[in-house]
Amino acid sequence: MEVSLLASSFPYLVSTWQQSIPLSSGLQFLSHDEPNVMLPLPGSGPFPGIIDLYGTGGGLPEYRASLLANHGFAVLALAFYSYEDLPKGMKEFHLEYFEEAVNYMLQHTQIKGPGIGLLGHSKGGDLCISMASFLKGITATALINGSVANVAAVLHYKDITIPPIGSDLKRIKVSKSGIADIIDVLNNPLEGPDQQSFIPLEKAECCFLFIVGQDDHNWKSEFFAVEGSKRLQAHGKEKPEIVCYPGAGHYIEPPFFPMCAASMHLLVGKPVMWGGEPKAHCEAQVDAWQQIQAFFHKHLTGKPSETPSKL
Repeated sequence: MEVSLLASSFPYLVSTWQQSIPLSSGLQFLSHDEPNVMLPLPGSGPFPGIIDLYGTGGGLPEYRASLLANHGFAVLALAFYSYEDLPKGMKEFHLEYFEEAVNYMLQHTQIKGPGIGLLGHSKGGDLCISMASFLKGITATALINGSVANVAAVLHYKDITIPPIGSDLKRIKVSKSGIADIIDVLNNPLEGPDQQSFIPLEKAECCFLFIVGQDDHNWKSEFFAVEGSKRLQAHGKEKPEIVCYPGAGHYIEPPFFPMCAASMHLLVGKPVMWGGEPKAHCEAQVDAWQQIQAFFHKHLTGKPSETPSKL
């Protein structure tokens, strides 16, 4: 099924989005001058809303959004670079673009307020933290191996600028097979000028969930989650939920997706290892999928999740 969606009313949002995606029974798109929001069965709304962001691969992955929509959520899969008329590279981002998406969801008649959820993986995770820290209407934010420091691109919002955390490519270790291990590339956001890259998540008025793969080789996800928790609690905020998975790597996907142990990293320019032991990683994907849905059901609907681990 091919769906054309026009977002002409939103100057920061991409003008035309086209995707071909398999739809399960009952799943529907909003179209006709609407951004790409996926809804569950028609006639049973309004639904708790979620904005879904992926990482540095760019484009518009929609499979996770469509799967979440099958479980009662209205989901906007949001591209932020390397898609249609969006910037081709990751030099800088303006949070106003993301703010328009949040406001659209908050105002939509099929979205159950008063707030929405954010779900981000990798670079999408730190963008979600920035959205939660500066934008209104965010109730719950779930991060899959995300960073609490701004990564790879300058972030602007009004008169605020957050620089990206520094890095040193000399710290890359390359295996005999030519696969790079980049886990030590980023600087410490608690030291020196890199402290400016630490996103002020204490400004957020939402609950946080950190999904952590303890064998993540993209960066130190557990360190980021722990430091984010310390900062929130130091400012009198609620302690976030942190769920750690030994043996899980960077790409924690929905259940039964094959583990991605290594692939090309667009920013590094060479294949890198993402980490993960096959059995542990697959088990983590099953449990993380439950944790994410339970978190959003709790904070967006006030009801416990009855969703099994199946897709």
